[in-house]
Parts: sequence; structure tokens; C-alpha cells
Amino acid sequence: MAVEGGMKCVKFLLYVLLLAFCACAVGLIAVGVGAQLVLSQTITQGATPGSLLPVVIIAVGAFLFLVAFVGCCGACKENYCLMITFAIFLSLIMLVEVAAAIAGYVFRDKVMLEFNKDFRQRMENYRKDNRTTLALDKMQEDFKCCGAANYTHWESVPSVPKGQVPDSCCINVTKDCGVSFQVKNIYPEGCVEKIGGWLRRNVLVVAAAALGIAFVEVLGIVFACCLVKSIRSGYEVM
Repeated sequence: MAVEGGMKCVKFLLYVLLLAFCACAVGLIAVGVGAQLVLSQTITQGATPGSLLPVVIIAVGAFLFLVAFVGCCGACKENYCLMITFAIFLSLIMLVEVAAAIAGYVFRDKVMLEFNKDFRQRMENYRKDNRTTLALDKMQEDFKCCGAANYTHWESVPSVPKGQVPDSCCINVTKDCGVSFQVKNIYPEGCVEKIGGWLRRNVLVVAAAALGIAFVEVLGIVFACCLVKSIRSGYEVM
């Protein structure tokens, strides 16, 4: 039995929300992949709260897309079981997103501490490992920074001669520009504060976005429950 009256409006609004959920799912997957790529370049340690967050985001995005598809099928066929399944799974996703947002806020400083430790370890392997060298050079050039706290930190790195810094520290990068450098010609700010602060801010942005999506999902759950009630009433009439 097809829904009637105000439930038609609810059904239409649910379709709109399902489209929004699909868009959010694709967005979450894209953000998760981007965050994973950034963290893989900045933090090389194993499974930590900060490094696991992108994996959780990707998983939630993929699951949200699947649940939205189930909801679309349930709303289209007005199937009681599919709509119940949709409402339950959407509630679970909402809880995971809220938990992820809380974790992102709680561990925002942990991400910076991890990066600080990892960056200093990478500096010790500078010029010993080609991949590490390229990664550090790219970070210093992209974020316009030099060393961990500042450029003087390179003086404690055995592989870098005293009085020298990597060429990637130079404002205008040229070959051997870091050999006989002047302080005014290199980036004075350290990478830990600059990149770590950037990571910290973006974790908070992702956490806020997760809460925003969770709020929209609450509307989806309410509309789904209304539709389920209407479908059930129709079955009882029949």
C-alpha cells in the first residue's frame, strides 16, 4: 500500500537526504584518502590514534554509501524491513561519526606530538635514506620551514656538515644554496610548529564536519522512522 498525504512529503524529503548522504559518503572517502596520503608523508610510525582516523573516515564513508543505497531501495519499494535496516545502520554510522569527532578533538595534540617525534627521527636519517631525504625536502619547500624547531636544529644532524642546511630551506632554492647561507635567505620557522599546527587544525575541521553530517543523519533517521510507521499502519489496514 502506497503512502499517502503528508507521508509523501516525508518520502520526498528522505530521497533528498539520501542524495545528500551519497554526496557526503563520497566526500568522506575523498577526505579520508587525502588525509591518509598527508599523514603517510608526515607520520611514518605504526598504528596510532592520529594515523587511524583517516581509515575510520574512509570506512564510514563507504558504509554510509551502502546504507544510503539500502534506504533508497526501501523508500522506493516502501519495504518495512529495508527501512528498519536503514534506520538501524544509519544510527550506528551516526554514533561512529560522533565518536570519531570526539576522538579527533581529544587526540588533536597527540597528532602534533607524533609528528614532532617522527620529524626529528627523519632528520637523523637525512641523506642516509633517499626516500626520507626527498620527503623532508618536499615538506620544507611546501610549508616554507626549516628544521624541527628552527634551522639551527640541522647543526645537530650528523649527516649535515656544520654551518650548513639542506637546500630546501632556502627561500629561493638553488644548488648548494644551503652550504654558505645567510639567515635572511632561508626559512626561519621550524617545521614542527608549522606543519604540526596545520595537521591539528585540519583534524578539528574533519571532526566538525563529522558532527555536521551526524546532525543531518538524525533527520534521516527521524524521516525513516516516520515512513516505517506509515508502512506498518498500511500493513495493519490490509
